[in-house]
Amino acid sequence: MTSPLPLPERIELNRSSKPSAGTSAVDQFVLYGVFTLLLCAPLAFGAVEPWAVLLLEGGAAALFLVWCLGQAASGKVDVQSSPLFPPMLTFGALILAQLLFRQTAYRYATISRALLDVAYGMLCFLVAQCLRRTYQVKTLAAVISAYGFAVATFALLHGISSSSKLYWLRTPRSGGWIYGPYVNHNHYAGLMELLLPVPLVLAFSRYASRPQKTAAAASAAVMASTVFLSGSRGGMLALSVQLVFFGVVALRRRKTGRPVLAFGVFAAVAVAVMVWLGGGELTKRLASIHAESRLELSGGTRVSILRDGLKMSARRPILGWGLGVFGDVYPEFRSFYTNFSIDHAHNDYVELLVEMGGLGFLTMLWFLFQLYRRAFSKLRDWQSEMKGAVTLAAILGVTGILVHSFFDFNLQIPANAALFYVMCFVAAMESHFGSSGRRRTSSRRHGIAGNFVAAEPFPAGLDPLADDSGLA
Repeated sequence: MTSPLPLPERIELNRSSKPSAGTSAVDQFVLYGVFTLLLCAPLAFGAVEPWAVLLLEGGAAALFLVWCLGQAASGKVDVQSSPLFPPMLTFGALILAQLLFRQTAYRYATISRALLDVAYGMLCFLVAQCLRRTYQVKTLAAVISAYGFAVATFALLHGISSSSKLYWLRTPRSGGWIYGPYVNHNHYAGLMELLLPVPLVLAFSRYASRPQKTAAAASAAVMASTVFLSGSRGGMLALSVQLVFFGVVALRRRKTGRPVLAFGVFAAVAVAVMVWLGGGELTKRLASIHAESRLELSGGTRVSILRDGLKMSARRPILGWGLGVFGDVYPEFRSFYTNFSIDHAHNDYVELLVEMGGLGFLTMLWFLFQLYRRAFSKLRDWQSEMKGAVTLAAILGVTGILVHSFFDFNLQIPANAALFYVMCFVAAMESHFGSSGRRRTSSRRHGIAGNFVAAEPFPAGLDPLADDSGLA
């Protein structure tokens, strides 16, 4: 047959990019509420102070309640599963065991940290339930790209002014290396590691126009430059790993030089910004990396804390000392003198091993195995499938923090930790957007008009499914 009847069906599937019947107003409100909370938290100094933690926990609980009320009003409970739910619930059970069997050195600290982990869990759960449509992804990608550029620009301006006050107004009580809205420059670098992959992937995907791709590439370049200008050695290494990861995924299937050229332009802009604004200070910082790293390996503070942490873990190898108690227990094991209070291990893996023991550490490995197994299964054809592009951006951000966690404690900073866990769930979730409509339409064409399959595809830019809304 050569009937043109299938054509209206192709167009009908993509007639509107507005919310479908499967996406309620409540889900819309909850989803954008979650990301509003995630993007406001870094501006509150990383949400490390009690008032900011309260707002994060209270906001997560309020959004979860709204979602529950929406489910009750609809008359049905529609819960999307995730391969990360089992390890997450197992980790919660281990915390509960610490409290029930009095295996925590400081019960209050464990309860306080457990409440924060519950807030992370609620945010992840809500994103897994409410992120279902392509237009949502596009909106969030644009917002995150603009937000990251704005924060990076603020950090540049703040750095140029050489201010020792947060927002030029507030002096940190315990001092610090201020960069952007964070007291610790390493944690600013962690935020950029999470945000930067979004505009970077957007600039190389087919889901944006040429002007949008240019803007996204510029945003990513500015964000990348601030990681180096912040002076964070762990951030520099993590970003380098991210770029290598992205380069391998992006270029391995390409036969033309266009992606190489685009990537070169991105790198050139980033380097130009660094040289222009960093100058001699950046050169000195880069030159000092080798000497400072050698000092650390020969007995610096971080290595001493690492050794002490392993001794702490050996004392309680199964369930650990209790979630959130590292800073309370560490003075008993500290092997060097200092006037400073050491609240964290400067290594998230060691801190997890100390606080949650071997069982908690194995649960973390289970979580990461499920995450990467699921993410890698969706990376194929990421430039032409929305679910692959979303997964690539999320897994790049997650990988950056995981590398940085060997040298610092980004996952102990609520703003960074909340965004990290949400990205984990985005990378591992079962996608409800992207190419599903295309596959169903292709099947329908095979069944209705066999000869139509052999016809020439739509020219680039005219395919009515090129902006697939992912309607179920």
